[in-house]
Amino acid sequence: MSESHDHKDAHAGHADVDHHVRAAYYVFGSLLLLTGFTVGAYFLHLPHKLAITLALLIATVKGSLVAAWFMHLVSERTLIYWVLGLTALLFLPLLLLPTVTVLDRVMLH
Repeated sequence: MSESHDHKDAHAGHADVDHHVRAAYYVFGSLLLLTGFTVGAYFLHLPHKLAITLALLIATVKGSLVAAWFMHLVSERTLIYWVLGLTALLFLPLLLLPTVTVLDRVMLH
């Protein structure tokens, strides 16, 4: 009876590994596809601001995939997501602060 139980555990472990390997292949393929989109976007000769926006959007998706799967954030607890969300929320004002100071100088002149 012990041997059949061990066999079931080994089979379940093997299926779990297969699932993770398959997911890693999908993520890797997605990263390759998104890299192709980035290169393709360059050849579209879009206006400068639109090209930067598109490149940042693609980079954000790629970074999210890497963080979620290869850094194992997909399986982390909810607290990790709250901390990451709070960090992103507090980081946005830091990015916008130079814009506000430049606009203040422009309005004074």
